[in-house]
Amino acid sequence: MMRLLLLGAASLWAAAPVDFSRTVYPVFEKANCRGCHTHDGVASATRVLFPAEGATPGQIEAFGRRLAAVVDRGDPAASLLLRKPTNRIAHTGGERIRPGSDEEKAIAAWVVHLARIQADPSAPRSMSHVAHGVRRLTHAQYDNTVRDLLGDQTRPALQFPPEDFIGGFKTHAQTIPPLLAESYMSAASRLARNAVRFGTNAIPRCQTGEAHCEERFVREFGLRAFRTPLSEEEQAAYVALLRKSPLLVIEAMLGSPSFLLRTKSGPAGFRAASFLSYTLWDTMPDGELFRAAGAGELDTTAGIEKQARRMLADPRARAAAGEFTAQWLRFDRLAASVKDRRIYPEFSAPLADAMAEETRRLVQHLVWDNRSFMEIFSADFTFVNAELARLYQLPAPSAPFARVAYPSDSERAGVLGHGLFLAQTGKPEETSPTERGLFVREHFLCQQVPPPPPGINSTLPPFLIGAKPMTNRERLTTLHLANPTCAGCHNLVDPIGFGLERFDTVGRWSAKQRLTVFPTKDQRRNVKPEYHELDLDTSASVAGIPDSAFTTARQLGRILAANPTCQKCVVRNWFRYTMGRQETDADQSLIDAVFQDFRRSGFRFQEMMVSMATRSIQ
Repeated sequence: MMRLLLLGAASLWAAAPVDFSRTVYPVFEKANCRGCHTHDGVASATRVLFPAEGATPGQIEAFGRRLAAVVDRGDPAASLLLRKPTNRIAHTGGERIRPGSDEEKAIAAWVVHLARIQADPSAPRSMSHVAHGVRRLTHAQYDNTVRDLLGDQTRPALQFPPEDFIGGFKTHAQTIPPLLAESYMSAASRLARNAVRFGTNAIPRCQTGEAHCEERFVREFGLRAFRTPLSEEEQAAYVALLRKSPLLVIEAMLGSPSFLLRTKSGPAGFRAASFLSYTLWDTMPDGELFRAAGAGELDTTAGIEKQARRMLADPRARAAAGEFTAQWLRFDRLAASVKDRRIYPEFSAPLADAMAEETRRLVQHLVWDNRSFMEIFSADFTFVNAELARLYQLPAPSAPFARVAYPSDSERAGVLGHGLFLAQTGKPEETSPTERGLFVREHFLCQQVPPPPPGINSTLPPFLIGAKPMTNRERLTTLHLANPTCAGCHNLVDPIGFGLERFDTVGRWSAKQRLTVFPTKDQRRNVKPEYHELDLDTSASVAGIPDSAFTTARQLGRILAANPTCQKCVVRNWFRYTMGRQETDADQSLIDAVFQDFRRSGFRFQEMMVSMATRSIQ
């Protein structure tokens, strides 16, 4: 049948060449192949990666030519481009193109074309890696900057409207709505008053008759506030304002877009200094960076690397890396988690804080003690206080958050065994295999799972008194995996979560699923809760990763730690955080180069930070 299809496609091609962007590409779009085959999709590790939405016809045609990588020129009928989407060869996404359909015929015609020509798999790519556009300072960067500029420790950004997570981080380009603009102006006024009233080393006092003091102050303070030298026009305008009032000039500078925004204007050395400081310190450049920028030392790779390594030895680098950790692993979700106190009375705000601290300590140990960062998934030890040790059934630590080894038969390992991950991906009364699998896909593999179709209710039916008790696996298999509409996506996430089901929604291990069923409000008052213990099947796997069968968090941690997609995802997350945007096709060469540096270093996170900084500024 397939060979007849190819013969028909060959004659069709001879009669009328295929216009890929008009006839073939829409077939893939209609089948939602893009949902997985992107740089952050479930199929990101494959050879088929779609161009970004809104791609030009030229980019789409270039993508069509790159599909030659999955065409068998010797035997076109065996081409993965035909056999995968039709599910003739097992396809993680299932059947996306119906065998024998007109859509398959269109793809077959393109396969014939690619088999006949010497396709060029390359496509023009931009080599511009520095973050596009303009970004405002994050709230953390704002507070750190006024601290280092003015010596102000009041953290005014705590009063700003909350920031959104975009693309997994708060650093992505965000708008300045009217309420935030008003907050900026109020903060600038208050900071300026405090600086003038209480004095600071950043605000020199001009003595009567002192020559050029005003010009010097505007030039030096303006350089530090704007992170680049002032133009002659700016210098003259701010000097004139200073002669009216020191308060006014400071307030004007703190309210200026040149202070509030990170732009790409100014000399290259000063742009490099600003990039390094906000990447590695989350704050403005220090005096040494300004000196190096002015001396032209940041115009060379060696000069940039020298400064980057100096900066990593500063305590501010630890704080900045900690902010990345908190955003990447979503500490905020744990802080907002609510658990049913009738079932989990031990869960409290202090316990949640301890869970976050446990993960923070592990990351600090791996980064700053120069361990392989991939141990974040496979570490056979942790850092706990007495309360967490009781929850994990571990010996009490010798001191709060001292290092404690897991027993040899423990199922815990790395962050997958931490309360931070297990509690934030659980519901108030039970675990959520779907949420746990989704977190692994999105945060640890950098793969986006397509959202459910509109109108689909994915909420599991509640447990009822007198009904047959079912494990979460049984319920999800009935609701999600047996439904063709849901199965395509849930097959990507639910099986991952099934392997973690021996950890309950607060992170406690149990050999069985403990189920508590409470009476509904309309049931008689004398109906008592039901308690069940159900046998668990934790056999699991990660679709798309060969030989990924596992039954415990420890096994999954080892799989992830050794997986190149997961390893590169660490680099991609750091890119997204520092660049403030999602990566594009143009960034892949940079990410690949940094990943190679990361791997050669034995996955040392500090080396990856240096590599990203130096290669991004080149």
